Amino acid sequence: MSTRLTWFGHAAFRIETAGLTVLVDPFLDRNPLSPVKSGDVKADFILVTHGHGDHLGDTVAIARRTGAKVIANAETSGWLDKQGLKTHGQHMGGGFNHPFGYLKLTFALHGSALPDGAYGGGACGFLLTTLGGKKIYLAGDTGLFGDMSLIGDEGIEVAALPIGDNYTMGPADALRAVRLIRPAQVIPIHYNTFPLISQNAADWASQVQAQTTTRVHVLKPGESLTVE
Repeated sequence: MSTRLTWFGHAAFRIETAGLTVLVDPFLDRNPLSPVKSGDVKADFILVTHGHGDHLGDTVAIARRTGAKVIANAETSGWLDKQGLKTHGQHMGGGFNHPFGYLKLTFALHGSALPDGAYGGGACGFLLTTLGGKKIYLAGDTGLFGDMSLIGDEGIEVAALPIGDNYTMGPADALRAVRLIRPAQVIPIHYNTFPLISQNAADWASQVQAQTTTRVHVLKPGESLTVE
């Protein structure tokens, strides 16, 4: 069973797996890199790592239009409940068998607040085990932390790691993260959306491939990676 990941720039993904469409951090309409807008996408589920506007993004509009269920931490899920959306709340370290696979929330070294200033709970990442048994780690917005090695012990097929610096890991720490996680493949994210997080992803990829056994996929917005 294959899983297809399509990157829309920043931290936004579409994951197509088990006949379902899962969006991750759908920051589309105000994302200068995204090749699609919120009215263009389908969704059965939406995963939200935290409440900042460049990650919660267009979740409310998409979920209202499509009826998608939103999965986030308990605080963000509670806030989205009040917007009239279907939600499923989890928390760091907790997993659940969803129709698209087993999803566990992981720690992320970052903050969170919702659009009206409400507390959004702790920022998180996602560890998805697909129905085909492949493990995909979506780190979200995070700094480097040592327990990434525990995530790596799971046997990660693909990791999506931020490299933009300033708000998240920069290239040097993201390289250290690859060493800790030891994924078979990695996709750099959260860079070049704005001048403040401008990075040379090709240079980072060269360093990773020279110093680790991980294969790097520098995707252009709209490009995909298929995991068999």
